[in-house]
Amino acid sequence: MTKDWKTRTQLVHTGSRRSQYGEMAEAIFLTQGFVYETAEAAEARFLKTGGDEFIYARYGNPTTRMFEERIAAIEGTEDAFATASGMAAVNGALVSMLRAGDHVVSARALFGSCLYILEEVLRRYGVEVTFVDGTDLDQWKKAVRSDTKAVFFESISNPTLEIIDIAAVSEIAHAVGALVIVDNVFATPVFSKAVSQGADVIVYSTTKHIDGQGRALGGVICGTRDFIRKVVEPYLKHTGAAMSPFTSWIMLNGMATLDLRCKAMADTALTLAQALHGDARLTRVIHPSLPDHPQAALAAVQMTRGGTMLAFDIAGGKEAAFRFLNALDIIKISNNLGDAKSIATHPATTTHQRLPDDQKALLGITPGLVRLSAGLEDADDLLADLMNALAAV
Repeated sequence: MTKDWKTRTQLVHTGSRRSQYGEMAEAIFLTQGFVYETAEAAEARFLKTGGDEFIYARYGNPTTRMFEERIAAIEGTEDAFATASGMAAVNGALVSMLRAGDHVVSARALFGSCLYILEEVLRRYGVEVTFVDGTDLDQWKKAVRSDTKAVFFESISNPTLEIIDIAAVSEIAHAVGALVIVDNVFATPVFSKAVSQGADVIVYSTTKHIDGQGRALGGVICGTRDFIRKVVEPYLKHTGAAMSPFTSWIMLNGMATLDLRCKAMADTALTLAQALHGDARLTRVIHPSLPDHPQAALAAVQMTRGGTMLAFDIAGGKEAAFRFLNALDIIKISNNLGDAKSIATHPATTTHQRLPDDQKALLGITPGLVRLSAGLEDADDLLADLMNALAAV
């Protein structure tokens, strides 16, 4: 039975649907609508009295449904809703459940677009948002209230790789009846089991590790069937954030190798972090599995690996960081992550550029900080590339 399958088997087979032709590969159903044999059949389908049936691609599609069932099985949730991008998933998870007058508590260390949704979009429509240091449990305890509807955080923060205690924060949130919404991108579905640690809703940018080859934008919200179908779906199907069937097909194909890719990339990330650690040209090296990481013990409990990301601070600030980046050969400069190709990013001038300098400093986003997403290249080649670039500094 499917529930007994191991991760790699689920990543290849769960949710598969075959047409009358018995195709081996997942089919792409490139259609915006569906045909009904009778008017009565159309009425019944709109009333959702049918089984595995669809009415409009904005509401659902067979290819997309395969992807949703597969990612829900891996994540350990009852259901999932696939979206056009990772930010559509973050927006959908939050806005679908909140109303004017509601209260949300969020970790302060977030990706820039997530901050925009919390600081600008939610507040614009009357939702009160309180920000805390996500690693400080006392701040969470003081911030949650009897009217808090949700807490939101990245399980591993972007870009400084702070790790938040999912189980502890979930206990605090659940004590007041709040939902726990976790952006789990850096942890990946392979290394984190956030649901078993207390999270209620898991959000991914599938653009990252799930696609893993820089081909398409996508996102997904995972949660209980009631939350997905009664809260998320009505909002998303009417506001039009559905994933396209072609993108769903890309994501399905990406999932077949997700476990293999993430484990290989995580091994490389750790190898690079250990090799760079102590280099005099760097003021710090950040990786969850390094012993000097502030949450190293938590990472060992909460994740099966340290993940595919590392970060390091180059002495000399922005000028030195730019010299380093411009000297890279194999590793490419981009703002994506979780790709088969290794990617270096300068957060202070790209992904987190809009943050005020004092907030960057508070989050540890210094002028010399470089975020590195380890790819599938040979680790020795990547290390040589890093050392050559550091020589240019």
